[in-house]
Formats: sequence, structure tokens, C-alpha cells
Amino acid sequence: MTFPAIAGLRLPLIQAPMAGVQDHRLAAAVSNAGGLGSLPAAMLGADALHDQLSALQALTDRPINVNFFCHVQPSPDAAREARWRAALAPYYAEFDVDPAQVSAGPGRMPFSADMADVLEAFRPAVVSFHFGLPAADLLARVKAWGACVLGSATTVAEARWLEAHGADAIIAQGLEAGGHRGHFLSDDLSEQLGTFALLPQVVRAVSRPVIAAGGIADARGVAAAMALGASAVQVGTAYLCCPEATTSAVHRAALGSEAARHTALTNVFSGRPARGIVNRAMRELGPISADAPPFPLATAAMAPLRARAEAAGSGDFSPLWCGQNAAGCQPVPAAELTRLLSAGFAL
Repeated sequence: MTFPAIAGLRLPLIQAPMAGVQDHRLAAAVSNAGGLGSLPAAMLGADALHDQLSALQALTDRPINVNFFCHVQPSPDAAREARWRAALAPYYAEFDVDPAQVSAGPGRMPFSADMADVLEAFRPAVVSFHFGLPAADLLARVKAWGACVLGSATTVAEARWLEAHGADAIIAQGLEAGGHRGHFLSDDLSEQLGTFALLPQVVRAVSRPVIAAGGIADARGVAAAMALGASAVQVGTAYLCCPEATTSAVHRAALGSEAARHTALTNVFSGRPARGIVNRAMRELGPISADAPPFPLATAAMAPLRARAEAAGSGDFSPLWCGQNAAGCQPVPAAELTRLLSAGFAL
């Protein structure tokens, strides 16, 4: 069975969940246009998740996807945190930030029983996970109400693991994709492939439907992915400039500039490799820094620098997430963009 049939979709098109740059409004617009809108929940507490799902339910009765992270929360390391604060000290001085007032919160939490309790009341058609899958008992709860479970794979080995551990469909996330890498079996980035190299290998390796993600920004990219065996496609960067997205002004400006042609994987904003537009923080601290605490502990120390810089109109210390192909990022309504992308299914 194909993924659209499993999820009850009109179009085999998923809007990628993008924490920090969207809320329920973008998800609803895409779902109402026939695709699968996604709500990122990794940065939401239980009450906020309930509020977002309630708002989403009020805007659409179409299938939606709710996305969670499955990382193992690291133990705080005082020495590592001290090194990170020392690396950021010159910037704290530049922006007149008092290091003693900088919190050390985690920023993102993995899927939990509390979140499952909230989710069960809404029973979304699709639930997706990044960085593997949750514990077997939590996964069983999600599957008990008939949700289609998606997992992200950056290698063939990860795709096989996801199939063996209960994923109903697998997102083949190519190296081109913006935002956090979905890897979970190995931290070795050299093992990861581009979308159109990874996709056919995953299609051959597993019996589950495969969803292509990374670098797909227009109808021709959609058609190419489908020709290589994808059951559906997932698109993120192209939606960042839609009016329904909450993308900041400095991020939108960067996406529309020549700077968007130069992206890199960096860990300086969260502690885990994610693709974004190269900016001052990435150039001077990394892009991959050995001082950054493990995900998601690097975020808190960077947050006040981001706030001060953005207040001055600069994205120098912001995570300007962006895939390698920003050509399709247009300031058009999400429904219109969904229709433009869907033309690829007829090519």
C-alpha cells in the first residue's frame, strides 16, 4: 500500500515539520490544500501542544502529522558547558550580555508519556519521529489508535532499523535537507548521502513506502523523486517564506538573498548537526565546534546573542535553517505553493 493510501491523503506531499519557524497555521493550510501539513512538537510542552492541536483541529478536518524528537537527553557536563561559555564570552561582551543571567535549559524534549497523553485525545492520522523511534511502549500507544508512524533515515542501515522497529513508512532524508539531520545510528556524517543517491537504495532495501526529503523545491524535483521510487515527497525550505510560516524577518531576508546559496551543517546552535545558511556564528565558532555541548544543551547559551542580534536586524547568531536548494522558497500562500509542487506528480 502506498503512503497516501495509508494516511488518507489527496496528494503524496508532506510539509516538513519545522520547529521554530511555524505553528498550526502552516500545517492547516497545507492539509486543506490536499497535502499533509505537519506540526512540530519538539519545542512544545504538554499544554502548548494541546493548544496547538486544538487550534489546528479548528482550522482543518484533513489528515495532519505531528512530529516529535526521540533523542536521549544528555546529562549536563559542567566542564563542557564552561568551555562553551568561554567560547561565547567575547560575544557576550560585544552584546553586553551578563553570562550569569544566561539560563541552561534544554530547549527541546524527547517524546514522552505526557506528550502521548495529549496526543491521544486528538488522534492525528500521522505521527513522525526524528532521531529514531520512541520506546516500544510509547510507540505502541501511538499505533493503538491507528496512526501511521513515520521515521527519518539518513542511511540504508537506519531505514532497515526503522522498518524492523515498527515504522509504517520511512523518510529518506538526503544530506541536502535543511534543519537537523535525522541520524541516530551513527554520528559519522560521511555515511550520509544526497537525496537522489539515498532514495533508490532505501527503496530497494525496505518493503515500507519511502518518502523523499532534501533538496526538493519545485515540481521537477517532485517528479524526479517519484521517478526514483518515492511513494511521497517531503518539502520544507520552500514553505519558509509563506505568509503562514512564523519565519523571522532576518531569516526571510537571508532566504531571499545570495547568502542562501551557501549552507553548511553546524552544531553551534543546538549541539547537533543541522543545515543552515552560513553566518558569522558558524564561520567564527564552527561550523562544527568541539566545544558545543551535546544536543540540545548548546541552545540556551546562544539564545541571548540571537535575541540581541535580531533586535538589531542581524541574523549573525540565528539558526537560519535552509536546505541546499532555496530556489523554490517563495512569498506565496502555502495552498498555492502546495498546488505548484503537486504539478510534479503529473510530470
